[in-house]
Amino acid sequence: MKPSAHQYFIVYKPYQVLSQFTATDGKKCLKDYFTVPKNVYPVGRLDFDSEGLLLLTNDSSLNKKLLNPQFAHEREYWVQVDGAITLEAILQLQKGVTIQVDGKKYCTLPCKAQIFKTAPSVPERIPPIRFRKQIPAPWMQLTLTEGKNRQVRKMTAAVGFPTLRLIRYRIGNITANGLLPGDMRCLSALDVAELLAANI
Repeated sequence: MKPSAHQYFIVYKPYQVLSQFTATDGKKCLKDYFTVPKNVYPVGRLDFDSEGLLLLTNDSSLNKKLLNPQFAHEREYWVQVDGAITLEAILQLQKGVTIQVDGKKYCTLPCKAQIFKTAPSVPERIPPIRFRKQIPAPWMQLTLTEGKNRQVRKMTAAVGFPTLRLIRYRIGNITANGLLPGDMRCLSALDVAELLAANI
């Protein structure tokens, strides 16, 4: 049997790195951290000031499937917010909040949201967030099935608790567990099929 030519990688995109292999405006990009074949590109994106899990592949069918709203899959984010987020704010996030998307009002879909009882174990960020002794900076877990531009940041701001740090921890059943910023791991086609089967 001829082996598949498709290649799959998961990476932990560091903070302040573009989700592309071409640098612009002097900013760091994926090429500064990861070496992959020329035809391998990221599926979706993470904002410059966000970090965490990114899937890279040359499998265009997987790319189309994951980016197609009809094949909704979960994206789990670990979010550190500015201030002691309230239960009321969590309930608002769960039900959906109104944000701006392309200059128009948009109501986000219902999602899963909860506060971490204890801060999750996450890699140190360089530079770290600004620490203010009198203002709490708790972590919450937010799981969406959609991915509008800067959606998580807009959602937490809409309920009065701006995002300080944003990490994408999971895409479907694939997680960033064990990865540090700048790490990359290869996946087989079977790995991808099994890990994403529940979502696509």
